[in-house]
Amino acid sequence: MKKAALVLLWALAAAAVMLIITLPINLQAHLIIGILVVATMIILKMMKPEGNFRLIALALGTAIVLRYVYWRTTSTLPPLNEPANFIPGFMLYCGEMYSVFMLFVSLFVVSSPLPKRVAPPIDPENIPFVDIFVPTYNEDAELLTMTLAAAKAMDYPTDKFKVWLLDDGGSDQKCNSPDVATAVAAQERRAELTALAEELGVTYLTRARNEHAKAGNLNNGLNHSHGSIVVVFDADHSPARSFLQETIGYFAQDPKLFLVQTPHFFINPDPLERNLQTFEFMPSENEMFYGLIQRGLDKWDASFFCGSAALLRREALEQTNGFSGISITEDCETALELHSSGWHSLYVDKPLIAGLQPDTFASFIGQRTRWAQGMMQILRFRFPPGKRGLNLWQRLCYMSSTLFWLFPLPRLMFLIAPLFYLFFSLEIFTASGAEFMAYTFSYMIVNLLMQNYLYGRFRWPWVSELYEFIQSVYLFPALLSVVANPRKPTFNVTAKGESLAEDRISEIGKPFYIIFAVLLVGVAATVWRIIEQPYKADVTIVVGAWNILNLIMAGCSLGVVSERSTRRLSHRVDVQRRCSFHFGEQTIPAMVENVSIGGARVRAVGHLQNVVKGAAASITFEPLSSLEVKTLPMVIRNTFNEEGGLILGCQFMPTTPQHRQLIADLVFANADQWTKIQEARRTNVGVLRGTWWFLTTSIYQTGRGLSYLFRRPKPAQSPALSAATAGK
Repeated sequence: MKKAALVLLWALAAAAVMLIITLPINLQAHLIIGILVVATMIILKMMKPEGNFRLIALALGTAIVLRYVYWRTTSTLPPLNEPANFIPGFMLYCGEMYSVFMLFVSLFVVSSPLPKRVAPPIDPENIPFVDIFVPTYNEDAELLTMTLAAAKAMDYPTDKFKVWLLDDGGSDQKCNSPDVATAVAAQERRAELTALAEELGVTYLTRARNEHAKAGNLNNGLNHSHGSIVVVFDADHSPARSFLQETIGYFAQDPKLFLVQTPHFFINPDPLERNLQTFEFMPSENEMFYGLIQRGLDKWDASFFCGSAALLRREALEQTNGFSGISITEDCETALELHSSGWHSLYVDKPLIAGLQPDTFASFIGQRTRWAQGMMQILRFRFPPGKRGLNLWQRLCYMSSTLFWLFPLPRLMFLIAPLFYLFFSLEIFTASGAEFMAYTFSYMIVNLLMQNYLYGRFRWPWVSELYEFIQSVYLFPALLSVVANPRKPTFNVTAKGESLAEDRISEIGKPFYIIFAVLLVGVAATVWRIIEQPYKADVTIVVGAWNILNLIMAGCSLGVVSERSTRRLSHRVDVQRRCSFHFGEQTIPAMVENVSIGGARVRAVGHLQNVVKGAAASITFEPLSSLEVKTLPMVIRNTFNEEGGLILGCQFMPTTPQHRQLIADLVFANADQWTKIQEARRTNVGVLRGTWWFLTTSIYQTGRGLSYLFRRPKPAQSPALSAATAGK
């Protein structure tokens, strides 16, 4: 009975969709149907936002979108004999159709993603040997120390894994460079990292020449190792103790499994999150990809290698001659080749590493430029839609992943489209103001609702548009350069762990001030046209509203490129680890409340005498990993009394490899803390509340961004003050 009712419900939904799309209805009828669809989608979401009700709501939303496409295609394009109107009008139309196409591909990928997996146990009689690769080029030794120490501390038989430090910054080519400064720096780096590797018990490996960038470095590691499973961690990606326990067992279940990919979790905000101050309460940008899209790709056996936090089967890599290196995104390219060769992938939706994102806006754009250009190279050289060996679903999934990076083209077209009318009187969209409002407004509301159905807990309204907006200005010329010369882009390592000593406008942020000024002139042009041409007021008001929407987006972007100073050398994470605090001959109970690789905030429960800044101290705690040393030396940097005890800001003073492993144990060992942070931020604020939040944020950030133009930046607290002192 229940099944029959469900079938009837689906039949009614399908009939409603066909009716909405095909009926020749007038403007009033379209408005009524649009209101009914929006109301139905809201009611279904309130009743049960999962399962078949969710799919029915998405189907109804799709009908409105297709109705809009039908109207745009048949009624709004300028005549061909008016090229000044038709050419920009057709470009705008193509941009909209691209957006609709990507919406439908997204519906296919994520409408019903796989649930989270339960890790299978490892067969104690058949424990595979694992080679752990940490490729590096120009990262600091301190950053590498934590990653290597965390990798060494993983819960796995010590005779069954080996950690490799793959150094491309100390290659023979660089050490023998004709540039004396480059050669000396490379030689010093090689000596420093060789000593570090020996101290931590890992294997240092470099190579003769820096060929094929990261892919070549990893392939050099393959040539010198023998483990059946290869794990890759970026230099700033420190694994939790349970990383191998939660992942390695999947390889025994499927002999054709080539990849187990886990999420990239970051303990620091990206430039947008830092400058808009959203890191503590809003889902991070990457969570939509790792929390939902990768699960959707996994359903179609198309989750792909993301360059780090992943395990790969050596047998599969040998079949394709190692990691692919034609593009500068070797990770996705490698996965594409192996999927087309009949191998399978799998995604584990649990953060098991903690890494760092770019701190500055310029570094963020540099990273995204590499991703965009690499994906265009894959599209050009590998062409997923026609790739032999892929099934239809995998082709669609790889199309979604590669074509997504074309977003700068429509995004910039949406930005300048209203200006064609406001500045030059070009009619690139032939419709009355009422028609434009009725069709476009209903389409936008339904689109927002569909995105909220798909990504509500992982992405707030308008945030995707903001991320695309701030990237488009720079990615557009980068994409054009790939089209002109597909082999030109080269692999550039993304800078991590940067610091900003003072508030400032990003060195690449000026274009947004120009855009904001031009859009502001567009507002003035709107007012002038309404006064001078009242008979066209309906169209002018609608186009002016579109321009104001762009102005709101541009104003928020001013806040993004107005860089806030960073007051810590390393990033804190909240922990609650019991310990004993030692100061001189005094020992009292204490709690480590937050920690970074530089130091910790410790709450001492009891009375300490003669505490002075700069004095030596230590803590003793029970590490999660099996370490013999349990006491970590520190220096007291600041103190203050607070209800519940004395707060001490302490800087770590490690002198042995065991001390560094203790720090890694404090900061990175417990994977559950990353899940807890994620879940606390994954809240669905809804379309109305999310839109209001974005509007108020934009108004404030517009003012903040403009103030950076007219005030002298205040220097930040001295960067010599370590993160360890961040007890305040």
